[in-house]
Amino acid sequence: MPLVSLRGITKDYLLGRTVVPALRGVDLDVEPGEFTVVMGPSGSGKTTLLNIIGCLDRPTSGTYSLDGQPIGERDFDDLAELRNRRIGFIFQSFNLIPVLNVLENVEFPVLLRGRRGPDLDRRVRAIAGEVGLSPFLKHRPDELSGGQRQRVAIARALVTEPGLVLADEPTANLDSVTSEQIVDLMLQLNRESGVTFLFSTHDPQVTRHARRVVKLADGRVVGDGAAPP
Repeated sequence: MPLVSLRGITKDYLLGRTVVPALRGVDLDVEPGEFTVVMGPSGSGKTTLLNIIGCLDRPTSGTYSLDGQPIGERDFDDLAELRNRRIGFIFQSFNLIPVLNVLENVEFPVLLRGRRGPDLDRRVRAIAGEVGLSPFLKHRPDELSGGQRQRVAIARALVTEPGLVLADEPTANLDSVTSEQIVDLMLQLNRESGVTFLFSTHDPQVTRHARRVVKLADGRVVGDGAAPP
């Protein structure tokens, strides 16, 4: 059974009185354990697609199922709980809380569930160690490099033990060397933990790390297959 199943997904936005189509009938299945890139130029619909899969936005039409469960017309609270328990997010702008240190940023999604205690502290420290952040647990975001901030974002995405991690242009604000390190880190976590990664990019150099590339253009899937060697 696919982890993600989309059928006929469309998304329209209103710009004044003009309807602007962002997605035009997208069909997509993502199996558990995949490491897949959604690739396309700016305006192709990559972010819109990830926002719908991440339950941050609703499609105009079409159906979406996550792990066999239809998303449909679930209410705001139900979607928020689903996101917190099942989906991790990594953003290009990191979206860290500036007044919190690394340890506090990583544990924040779990605190939203009301969980506290030594087990949580051990898990946060273990995940921080996996992404190379153990020496920086007391540092705040403005004391970290861009690559270190993105590692915090990755650890935060994984701390809730999600089945799916969505990454929207996770290397866009990083230099080429750091970008390679971040993608290699996500690949390593995918292999070792089995978490499904789906991330967007417009950088063809990043796609060579993926196992599958879904190409978008003008809101449509125009290619879907193994990444080029």
